[in-house]
Amino acid sequence: MAKCSSKNWDNFWGKDNIPSGTNISWSKKRIIQIVSPYVSKEMDVLDAGCGSGFFSKYFCDQGARTVALDYSQSALDLTRQSTGRRARVVKADLLSSSFRSGIDGAFDLIFSDGLFEHFNLQEQDMIVRNLMSLLRHDGFLVTVVPNRWSPWQLIRPFFMPGIKEDPFVLKGLQHLYERNGLRVISSGGINTLPFLWSPDSFLGRQFGMLLFAVGKKH
Repeated sequence: MAKCSSKNWDNFWGKDNIPSGTNISWSKKRIIQIVSPYVSKEMDVLDAGCGSGFFSKYFCDQGARTVALDYSQSALDLTRQSTGRRARVVKADLLSSSFRSGIDGAFDLIFSDGLFEHFNLQEQDMIVRNLMSLLRHDGFLVTVVPNRWSPWQLIRPFFMPGIKEDPFVLKGLQHLYERNGLRVISSGGINTLPFLWSPDSFLGRQFGMLLFAVGKKH
């Protein structure tokens, strides 16, 4: 499938989605639990496909030097607002050969939530390789994607009209890392149930709303 146009994303990240995109939810709390061991003060973080800026704000709050990247101007405007201008926002297309033009240096952590499922396999490989070119040798790539077998997929189109995606299975996410030269050090599923307690360790990999992978360069 082809990526969604920036116009679709500009519409999605319009005013109607500001509250839902910037408020914390049970799913975002669990994503923070996954990514927090890899975050520290004064590290360099890239939030790739920053969307509402929720996680860019989280990284800024932890004292990290944060770059928020997206190709939707509405998303970048929202991120600038939600981070209080602490994050440096960059408008770029991760499939473009010139995507690095607005980005200086390398990163200790590159994070994405809800990015790869909007691209086909060839484009996913290109994005991973482009992100790896920005990752320090001892840095981490943390990716969160939707689970193909989650019940959420049945109702998602009603909440995200005009936004197409191809959700993952865990082996597919792991393979994305491995075939592009990343070593998977942690992976799994989260958000089996929308409650404080959730049996992620038992059912998350099969039916959790989200899947994640953490990788490093070989």
